[in-house]
Amino acid sequence: MSLHFNPRDITWLAFNERVLQEAMDEKVPLHLRIRFLGIFSNNLDEFFRVRVAGLKRAMDFKEKVIAESFYQPPSKILQRINEVVMRHQLNFDKTWKTIQTEMAEHKVFIKTAKNLTAKQKEFVRNYFDEVVESNVIPILLHENTPMPYMRDKSLYLGVAMRKKDWQYSSNYAIIEIPSRFVGRFVLLPTEDPEEKNVMLLEDVITFNLPHIFSYFGYDEFAANAFKVTKDAELDLDNDIRTNFAEKIEKGLKNRRKGKPTRFVFDKDMDKALLELLIRKLNLTKKDSIIPGGKIHNFKHFMDFPDVFEKYERPVERTSFTHQAFEHGERVTDVILKEDVLLTFPYHKYNPVIDLLREAAMDPDVKSIQITAYRLASSSKIINALIYAARNGKEVTVMLELQARFDEESNLEWKDMLEPEGITVLVGIPNKKVHAKLCVIKKRAHNKTIQYGFVSTGNFNEKTARIYGDHLLLTSDRGIMADINKVFNVLKKPKEDFISVLKTCKNLLVCPQFMREKIVHHIDKEIEEAKAGRKAEIIVKANSLSDRLLIEKLYDAATVGVTIRLIVRGIYCAVNQKEFKEKIKAISIVDEYLEHARVMYFYNKGSEDMYISSADWMTRNLDYRIEAAAKITDKNLKKELKDILDIQLRDNVKARILDKKLSNEYIRNDKKECRSQIETYTYLKAKTNKK
Repeated sequence: MSLHFNPRDITWLAFNERVLQEAMDEKVPLHLRIRFLGIFSNNLDEFFRVRVAGLKRAMDFKEKVIAESFYQPPSKILQRINEVVMRHQLNFDKTWKTIQTEMAEHKVFIKTAKNLTAKQKEFVRNYFDEVVESNVIPILLHENTPMPYMRDKSLYLGVAMRKKDWQYSSNYAIIEIPSRFVGRFVLLPTEDPEEKNVMLLEDVITFNLPHIFSYFGYDEFAANAFKVTKDAELDLDNDIRTNFAEKIEKGLKNRRKGKPTRFVFDKDMDKALLELLIRKLNLTKKDSIIPGGKIHNFKHFMDFPDVFEKYERPVERTSFTHQAFEHGERVTDVILKEDVLLTFPYHKYNPVIDLLREAAMDPDVKSIQITAYRLASSSKIINALIYAARNGKEVTVMLELQARFDEESNLEWKDMLEPEGITVLVGIPNKKVHAKLCVIKKRAHNKTIQYGFVSTGNFNEKTARIYGDHLLLTSDRGIMADINKVFNVLKKPKEDFISVLKTCKNLLVCPQFMREKIVHHIDKEIEEAKAGRKAEIIVKANSLSDRLLIEKLYDAATVGVTIRLIVRGIYCAVNQKEFKEKIKAISIVDEYLEHARVMYFYNKGSEDMYISSADWMTRNLDYRIEAAAKITDKNLKKELKDILDIQLRDNVKARILDKKLSNEYIRNDKKECRSQIETYTYLKAKTNKK
């Protein structure tokens, strides 16, 4: 059987198109549609910083490496990327125009420098003088002067200036928009109290260009936005004498030197200025040079001002307390009696923070060990750990310094934690620690008691309000023993650390061991299908791109194993004629970000089920420390399976994942099922029963 795969990067673009579909959907509340445009834009920026940059570097690799890693030559993939991105950009611009029309119906208008009232002009002049001007530093551009350093995530104005009596030539300048310091949106005064006027910071600056350049006496100005996206990979050397944290800091500095991977500009920009910028940035036809609309860096629109009529959040979009904690018992006391499965954002995150706070105050608690990948900016988790350290507990935090785009924040956390006497681990070189683990140890009545949690998502109370994840609170001895093994490896990495991790009996741990165990489970389902018995696999993940596991799923489908997949993002598998049982794959994109990873294997009716931090990607399975916990409690297994079944029934927000990457919605004559709403109803009913 000749095997077929969709290139990873093209399938990622198909995922981002699903995000754009949410912005295009008129049934989605207007403020959320604007937010989805911001998410789409932010996603695309990161894609160009990381994936496109990687593909460009991969063009220098040997053919064999390319074939194994990318499924197609990088040059061909890059060509397809440019075609798809241009198509998406057209849909984006159309969608934004439609949304602006709807905003006008709500009396919300985005004003430019050309359509201000006299009162607003005065306000904008004063606002610029008082708030903006000190942060604006224009840089004049000349053919023979070097291009100044361009910040990767910043937005710029390209300014063409001329005097009326000049017939041909213009002078040029660029201005970095200081949205990091000032904020992107300015609310203007209006005559009508029901009307809301919003002005973008770049338009505030454009209005004040005659003032900024008054020294030169120019009469005419044309200003257009542009941005440059750069290669964001960390180039870490292999000098083993260099401290790992220093390597990360060095890599962050190297980001300043990253090559441009995309240049996006207002299509109405002065042609001579555009050509000058392209020359100075050393861009060629092979690079992604993308004409767009007036507004760029749309990621800021994720935080568009709350200017619409009061939006009544549906009750189904609120969080509630898990039934196990409704009666005010200490979280510690509850989980020492029974396992509890929290499903976010339906359940409140409080029990996780409360558990750490209880441990910080409990005189019998001796130590807390926890992994941290992406933390909230004002992290209550960190506050509880500092409190614990001050109360004499031995606190160990594994801070992943390679969490992409969070490296700087995590270095700052390191500097905050260490003076508090907290042991900060920075992992194993070349192996990201992505596992979500915590173990708390206490000594009472001459006995050592251990409890903690395992999660599919970050320990971040802010993202837990919008990310769909599972977290198991447990005192299971086997799981706690395995978490301790992981921390022992992180504290003192040995050359044979993989063999140590393989001794885990209750956690599936990466690298390698989780992959082996998944293959083992698939093989068992294949055996059952060959024998004519029921065989079933359900996988929920963010991404599925690992070639070996996809081939294993192909083997299973060929002999008739029922395979159902829920994959939010990258999906490289395709159905083939030789399959006895078609692989059914869907993607759900809705108001919450589907982030949980769950694996289900029928296993002769005993139903093995895991929650995991790992996606089915080579980088996760072979190059990261990851962990999956087996769910053994009968009721919790049923709950997880019920939630999977609800998602597999979704016929409102689910799209079909197919070879063509067409993103068609699932539509059928069955009862309407919007899985995120149905999941809320299902879990809330359990609370009411209790």
